[in-house]
Amino acid sequence: MKKITTIITMLILFALQSKSQILQPVKWSYAARKTSATEAVVYIKATIDVGWHVYSQFVKDGGPVKTTINFNPSNTFTLVGRTTEPQPITRMEKAFGMEVGFFEGSVIFQQKIKLKARQVTVSGKLEYMTCNDQKCLPPDNIDFSIPIK
Repeated sequence: MKKITTIITMLILFALQSKSQILQPVKWSYAARKTSATEAVVYIKATIDVGWHVYSQFVKDGGPVKTTINFNPSNTFTLVGRTTEPQPITRMEKAFGMEVGFFEGSVIFQQKIKLKARQVTVSGKLEYMTCNDQKCLPPDNIDFSIPIK
């Protein structure tokens, strides 16, 4: 019985150790700023570890998974235009056989919104993929919720 307990304990410790080594080279943060009584800008920021990059929203089909930001519909606001991003770094990536746009270090995506209520929370989901020069991690989906005060 003692041998079985020892084996189970070792398996649990191994599982916990493996979990703690999952790569997460991108950290996401969110903010919003009212620009008037009826308008605001939502900021979605990716802070990217050195050596890694995140792809633009405007990568052509056949390439890596582009960053996609989907906002949940709401009666309290409407989107104004498309989500914007700064000018990406563009280069030929051999792994995909095409030129792709990406960001290193950090990137802030911005979405203007028209407010229809005093208290607004913008929520949604973003999908992104991150790569370095040796490998790409599987695409990840992140839920977000941003109160506008």
